[in-house]
Amino acid sequence: MAILKYKKSGPLFRLLNTWYHKLPRFKLLSRVFFWFSLGAILGFFFFISFLYISYRKSHENRVYSGIIINGVDFGGKTENEVREYFADKNKNIQKTTITLYSPEASATISAKQLNFGYDANLLAQQALSLGRSDNTLSNMSLIVQAYIDGLRLSPAYRYREDSLNKTITSLKKQIDVKPVDAVFRFENGKVITFQFSKTGRAIDSENLQKKIYTQLSSQTENGPEVIKINIPIIPVKPAITDDEANKFGIKELIAQGSSYFHHSIENRIFNLNTAASRLNGTLIPPDQVFSFTKTLGDVSSFTGYKQAYVIENGKTVLGDGGGICQVSTTLFRAALQAGLPIIERHAHAYRVGYYEQDSPPGIDAAIYSPSVDLRFKNDTGHYILIQSYADLDQQRLVFELYGTKDNREVIVNQPVVLSESPAPDTLYQDDPTLPKGQLKQVDFAAGGANVYFTRTVKKDGKIVLSDKFVSNYKPWQAIFLRGTKE
Repeated sequence: MAILKYKKSGPLFRLLNTWYHKLPRFKLLSRVFFWFSLGAILGFFFFISFLYISYRKSHENRVYSGIIINGVDFGGKTENEVREYFADKNKNIQKTTITLYSPEASATISAKQLNFGYDANLLAQQALSLGRSDNTLSNMSLIVQAYIDGLRLSPAYRYREDSLNKTITSLKKQIDVKPVDAVFRFENGKVITFQFSKTGRAIDSENLQKKIYTQLSSQTENGPEVIKINIPIIPVKPAITDDEANKFGIKELIAQGSSYFHHSIENRIFNLNTAASRLNGTLIPPDQVFSFTKTLGDVSSFTGYKQAYVIENGKTVLGDGGGICQVSTTLFRAALQAGLPIIERHAHAYRVGYYEQDSPPGIDAAIYSPSVDLRFKNDTGHYILIQSYADLDQQRLVFELYGTKDNREVIVNQPVVLSESPAPDTLYQDDPTLPKGQLKQVDFAAGGANVYFTRTVKKDGKIVLSDKFVSNYKPWQAIFLRGTKE
């Protein structure tokens, strides 16, 4: 080779020459080292595999060593044995009782009633499944970790949430107090509070559940005990406080509506007075649509109403809440005079004598929850306060709307009767609650009529609202109740 012929006596030549002659021996040593290393690696791999397979075989259907729950190593236990261990623990736990108390009320419930205890099925499944996933490397890592240092599972518990909620609901009836909003009345053109706001209270249900769970969980190793838990109570602020009393722009009377209820029976007067009082004090925020049926709520004997005569299937019969339509009619008249947009209004099927004692026909509003409603919108830009009262001496119902005037001018034209039809003959109905021979008139003859009236609302000289209200009344007969009671 040419390189060996160049400077044969130099040090580089001697180094290269020595390497060249030893090259076959170096290659041989490299091959030996490679195969030796490969054999060692394969041997170690097969050894580890053998240990892994043998270990798994020895723990077939058994928990691997070092799987610890609550300080107990369940290594070598079957799933059923783990389950039975915790099921046995639960027998002791369920003897524990919990006393919930506050200054207002208390209740005692047992862990057995709550079915509180270890979730034996879940813990048994978790213990057995560790190291048995589809990932072999992960399994080997968990097995080694458990064997050397131990793997600790957090205990899992279960309980019947419905039983706990039932107890909490019972306590809430005794403890919870709704807040009371500040209510306003007007004297000398000013708003003053006549009922101070009151902060309510309520059970902190979420916090109470956490307390019960934590206390029971901490007692599982101490045997049966009596646990006492102070019921956490949170304040509930009123929507309207005394400090906010004069921040609603309620300054003056903006409209009034009225109607008479002469000749009404006692229960009817009671019902209309009750309904009116429940609407009294209602605040309507700016741009909100007021719903009569939603604001008033359920009308039945369960909510305090009495039976009075109503029209049902063409007959005068006793029904819960008779007289409520007089309340909606009166409030409708106030909303008309206030110039508020009427979103929904329904006329009665026939002319009702009560509503024509101080008004021509057509200015009424029927309601029948939930399909027939009276709704109007507060477009004044300020809050509107509803005030109502029943003058029992004059037998007159009044609704007043207070707020802030915005210079709107309201013109409600007199109703126009397009056509009329005569009333049918008088109807007499037997009434076993009246003495025999006594007659009591509960409905008044009314001819049928097609009626309409219009309303115009102006602001700053411009018409902002113009609407028309139509009523088609069918003819109605006078109805007398005839006593049959001996």
